[in-house]
Amino acid sequence: MNMKDFSLEGKIAWITGASYGIGFAIAEAYHAAGATIVFNDINQELVDRGLKAYEEKGIKAHGYVCDVTNEDAVIETVKKINADVGVIDILVNNAGIIRRIPMLEMSAADFRKVIDVDLNAPFIVSKAVLPGMIKKGHGKIINICSMMSELGRETVSAYAAAKGGLKMLTRNICSEYGGANIQCNGIGPGYIATPQTAPLRERQPDGSRHPFDQFIVSKTPAARWGNPEDLQGPAVFLASDASNFVNGHILYVDGGILAYIGKQPS
Repeated sequence: MNMKDFSLEGKIAWITGASYGIGFAIAEAYHAAGATIVFNDINQELVDRGLKAYEEKGIKAHGYVCDVTNEDAVIETVKKINADVGVIDILVNNAGIIRRIPMLEMSAADFRKVIDVDLNAPFIVSKAVLPGMIKKGHGKIINICSMMSELGRETVSAYAAAKGGLKMLTRNICSEYGGANIQCNGIGPGYIATPQTAPLRERQPDGSRHPFDQFIVSKTPAARWGNPEDLQGPAVFLASDASNFVNGHILYVDGGILAYIGKQPS
């Protein structure tokens, strides 16, 4: 094994929605591995916030305002990236939202919004970068899936549906473009401590842990929430030449939840 296979030196990596959280952590790891970082977010305020955070880490990142659900905007952004930075080698479809609403209380509009951001957008962005990857003769697409592509839970019907669809989109991109030396894989995070999940970890007025926090820790063999940094190694592996024969795979980074049936009641 050649450890240089894990290097991303000379690669251009676009991580969508990477102003903070999981996307930012993945971008940090890619920078450390030698890649040039490109990211986008939905508005200039978030892009500026991201640029400042990268600068504080000593990372020169290229930030763009782009709504990844807007196909025309994505196509224009890819043109700008190609002109400003170069043709994209690595795409991480990280941008996503969740609506925690019981199904009977969820409007069709809210359901569609989640599907649009979490499933339609990865299709749109992948479609936009694939021609450049095909022309270069290589490419890596990494979709941020979820355990919810395998499991259901109350209040997340739209999110689970979108992530299940994203799992199958991952496999289909592999099926269609593997022969062009393009690898498309997914990362399925477990419960990760991010701003998005912060409400589920808030301490109760009496100082006790949030009931959902207790539930997740009890269901996780690692006995903790994951951190964004736990995703960095898997993300580098799937972006590097070390994974050139790994395709259509979902790598679950969940502390063992999917392997665990839970403790027997005492």
